[in-house]
Amino acid sequence: MKQYKVGIIGATGMVGQRFATLLENHPWFNVEVLAASPRSAGKTYEEAVGNRWAMKTPMPEAMKNMVMLNATADIEKIAGMVDFCFCAVDMKKDEIKALEEAYAKAECPIVSNNSAHRGTPDVPMVVPEINPEHLEIIESQKKRLGTKKGFIAVKSNCSIQSYVPALHPLMKFGIKNVLACTYQAISGAGKTFETWPEMVDNLIPFIGGEEEKSEQEPLKVWGKIEGDKIVNASTPSITTQCLRVPVSDGHTAAVFVSFENKPSKEEILKLWAGFKGAPQELELPSAPKQFIHYFEEDNRPQANLDRNLEGGMAVSAGRLREDTQYDYKFVCLSHNTLRGAAGGGVLLAELLAAKGYFD
Repeated sequence: MKQYKVGIIGATGMVGQRFATLLENHPWFNVEVLAASPRSAGKTYEEAVGNRWAMKTPMPEAMKNMVMLNATADIEKIAGMVDFCFCAVDMKKDEIKALEEAYAKAECPIVSNNSAHRGTPDVPMVVPEINPEHLEIIESQKKRLGTKKGFIAVKSNCSIQSYVPALHPLMKFGIKNVLACTYQAISGAGKTFETWPEMVDNLIPFIGGEEEKSEQEPLKVWGKIEGDKIVNASTPSITTQCLRVPVSDGHTAAVFVSFENKPSKEEILKLWAGFKGAPQELELPSAPKQFIHYFEEDNRPQANLDRNLEGGMAVSAGRLREDTQYDYKFVCLSHNTLRGAAGGGVLLAELLAAKGYFD
C-alpha cells in the first residue's frame, strides 16, 4: 500500500490524542499536520496539550515538537500538505458542518469522528464490517460539493458500536424490536476520573443526545443508497436508554431482541463466530482478526478485562439467553475511544485507502 500524508484536526482533545497514538507507527499513514483552535496555533503539540494528555501511552515523540496550525484559518494550507485529514474537533454542530465542508471543498477528504454530518443524506456513516457499500455515495456527494477529490465520511456514534455489530449478522431472521441499555464510560465525555471526580461512586442516567443517536443511527447504517442519498431502513424498531457509569473506557450494552423467525442459540453463536467483513477480507492493518468474541462465563464481558481485545477493535459478547418478553437477551462491550471513536476512524480511513478514495 502506498504511503499517505495525513492531518489531525482537533488534535488536542481526547479523541485527537487517541488518533495521535494510533497513527504513531501506522504502516500506511504518516502524520504531517496537527491542527486545533486558534489558542493552540503556533505552539508545539506538547505545549498546546500541556497537562491535559489523557492517554496511558506517552505523547508520540515525533509529534511533540510539531507546530500546531489553526484548524479554521489554515484550511487551504493544510489541504495542500496532506492527502486527507481526521477530524475530531470540539465545536458547535453547525460550525463543525461548515468546517468539514470547507475542507472537502478545498479538496481535502475528511474522515470525521464528529456527529455533525451523520444525518447528511449523501455522507456515508460507515461501520466498515457492516456497510462498506455506502462509500459509493461519495460520488454523489462530490457532485453536490463540486469537488474532484474532497469529500466527508463519518464513523457512527460510539454507543452503537457495542450492540449493532452483534445484531447485524442476525438481520436475516427479521429483527423486529430492539431494546438496548448502554452503560457508557467517562472517556466518552472526554473525561478522566482526575478531571471528573464527581463520577467516582456515581451513575448519571442521562447523556445529552445519546439516546436519539442510538435509536436513529443504526437505521442509517442499515439503510440503502437510492439515487443521490442514503435512505434509512424502516426496521427494526429500536428504543434505548443511555447511562454514564464510573468506568474509564468501554461502553457496555444490555440488549433485548425479538425476531420474525426466531433463530436457535446455536445459530446465533455460529453467526457471531463466523462474522467477517471487508476489513477482515482486505486484511486492513487495524482490523480485528475475530470481530465478535463470545464469552461463555456468566460474568463476562467486563470492561476492565475485555475492552482491549485485539487492540480494542473487537466487540465482546456474553450472557446470550432466552427472555420472557423478547426472544433473546445478551450483553455486548466495545472500547469507546478505540473501536468506537479514533480506532473506528482509522479503520474507516484504511478502507477508503484500500478502495482508492484518496488517490
